[in-house]
Amino acid sequence: MKDIKRYSPVQFSKAAPAKTESRDNFDVVMEYAKEGDGPWIVDLSHRMRLDVQSSDLSSKKPFDIDIPEVPCKSVLSNGVLVNRMNGTQASIYHLMGDDAVMPKETEYTDVSENTVFVAIFGKSVFQILEKLSNLDFTDPERKAPFLFQGPFSHVPCQIVTVCKDGDKSGVVLTCSRGYGRDIIHAIEHAGEEFGLRPAGEARFTDWVAGL
Repeated sequence: MKDIKRYSPVQFSKAAPAKTESRDNFDVVMEYAKEGDGPWIVDLSHRMRLDVQSSDLSSKKPFDIDIPEVPCKSVLSNGVLVNRMNGTQASIYHLMGDDAVMPKETEYTDVSENTVFVAIFGKSVFQILEKLSNLDFTDPERKAPFLFQGPFSHVPCQIVTVCKDGDKSGVVLTCSRGYGRDIIHAIEHAGEEFGLRPAGEARFTDWVAGL
C-alpha cells in the first residue's frame, strides 16, 4: 500500500526552503534561504506530541521523565518537554530526535496530527508575544520551563516558556490544527517589525542543544 502523504498545518508566507528532508511522510524544512539573525519561527508540527490522562499521574513516567506535581510546571529532559496541565492530565512534546516510540499504556493519546506546533525564539521574542497575548511569558516568579494554558491571539493554546535568558529566549506553542493559517498569519504580522523570519529545523535543534 502506498504511504499517505502528510502535510503540516503551518504555511509561512514568502519563505523559500533551501534544504528539505523527507521524514515519516512529511517534507521537513531543515533550512530556509534567508533566515537572518533572529528572531525565528520554526514549524515543528511533524514532531510527536502526546496527551496523558490518569487519576494517578505520579505513576506515569513518559520517556523515563517524572511528571511535575504542580499544574503549569514543566520539565525539559533529553529533548522531551513534559507539562503538567491539571490534576489528571499532562502534555508531552518530543522536541529532539525522530525515533520516539509511542508508549504502550492506554492512558496516552497521540495528538500530533490534529494540532499545530511551532517554536518562536531569539532576540525580541517576548516583545512579539506581548502583542498577541496578555500572558506574562517572562514572569519573574516562575522558573523556565513553565506552561500557560490560555488565549493567544484569541485562540486557546498551550504555550511553554522554554527559556527567558536574553537572545536564547523562546517558547513553543500548540493549538488546534484548524487555527493553523490564522495563528501563523498573526505571529508573522506581529513579528514583522522585529525581523521575525521562518527558520528550518536545524536552527531549532541548535537552539535546544544550547539551552
